[in-house]
Amino acid sequence: MPRFAANLSMMFNEVPFLDRFALAAKAGFKGVEFLFPYEHPAAEIAARLKDNGLQQVLFNAPPGDWAKGERGMACHPGREQEFRDSIMRALDYAGALGCPRLHVMAGMVPPGVAQGTLTCLYAINLAWAAEKAIAQGVKCCIEPINQRDMPGYALTGIANAIQVIEAVGPDRLGLQFDLYHTQITEGDLVPRARAALPYIAHMQVADTPGRNEPGTGEVNWPFVFAQLDEMGYRGWIGCEYRPAGETLAGLSWFAPYKD
Repeated sequence: MPRFAANLSMMFNEVPFLDRFALAAKAGFKGVEFLFPYEHPAAEIAARLKDNGLQQVLFNAPPGDWAKGERGMACHPGREQEFRDSIMRALDYAGALGCPRLHVMAGMVPPGVAQGTLTCLYAINLAWAAEKAIAQGVKCCIEPINQRDMPGYALTGIANAIQVIEAVGPDRLGLQFDLYHTQITEGDLVPRARAALPYIAHMQVADTPGRNEPGTGEVNWPFVFAQLDEMGYRGWIGCEYRPAGETLAGLSWFAPYKD
């Protein structure tokens, strides 16, 4: 049966961030993910996880200046040391939280940089990050993001991500297969998931087109989830969606998957 993790950056926004852990556990989730933990001490987050019997399954490495539109720096020339410092900071948090997966954002395509330069630097930075992460029992992930939500993002399409993973090594770098982004960009969710399964280290879900909870849009999620189970996916599926209303009111889709 699929294992779902509540995304605490998007869900349970009715309460402050540190109070969302208890609400997620009460709703029946066993795992959580979020975008960034860095505004809070790692020890405080770890205590919330322990107190509520939750597993931290994923978060993002620092993305640069998010408020100014930065979405990672892995492909940005001249920021190699900043990138490395950000990975080490993320790994400190991952160790404190017992988190096995770290999403490393590619970044927006920098102006005036040749595609070949961008691709090479991206792979080199990821190889360095993956090496440091694996030594601590953490696997880095990369996620293709659709151009409608994030125009100019440097990684789009499952095939492009797999090429990068093959270059770095699938044992060290995994695919973060986001069903929402994939549906918008490529469709054919089940065949694409099956083909990419050897590379998938984490999955995420939201319905399309509104990025709300499963059951609010165009996808037959019971069928998709059953197929993921049948093909042997045993990792976590992060619920990276914006509730259409109050979070608990939109969790009827989750009822069949509670332990």
